[in-house]
Amino acid sequence: MMKAKSNIPANIDEYILAFPKSTQILLEQVRSTIKKVAPKAEEIISYGMPAFKLNGVLVYFAGYKNHIGFYPLRSGIETFKKEIAIYKWSKGAIQFPMDKKMPTALISKIVKFRLKENLEKSKAKKRI
Repeated sequence: MMKAKSNIPANIDEYILAFPKSTQILLEQVRSTIKKVAPKAEEIISYGMPAFKLNGVLVYFAGYKNHIGFYPLRSGIETFKKEIAIYKWSKGAIQFPMDKKMPTALISKIVKFRLKENLEKSKAKKRI
C-alpha cells in the first residue's frame, strides 16, 4: 500500500510496480478487464489509487495485503448487491480476496453498468 502523499504514483504502471509480483498480476487482471469494457476510458491516479475516467470516474481499484479493493461508487454497489454478497463489501467498496480467482465477469458487468450510468448523466447535463 502506498504511504505518504509524496509517494503517490505518477501513473497506473508505477502504482502496480510498487507491489509484490503476485499482487501485480491480480492488479493487472483488474486493469485489463476494465480496459476491455471501457477502451476509451482514461487511466488516472485519483486519491492515490488507479481509476478509469469517462464522463466522470467509472471505477477505482487498489492493492492491499490480502485483497484487491474495487470501488465502483455507491451505485455500482447498490445495483450488484446480490452478486457481491459473497465478498466483504461496504457502501463504496468490494474486497476481492487474493487467494481466489479474480471475478473478471463481475468486474466487467459493473464497469458496463457504470459506463452506461456516466453516459446517461453526461447526456442529461448536455440537455440542460
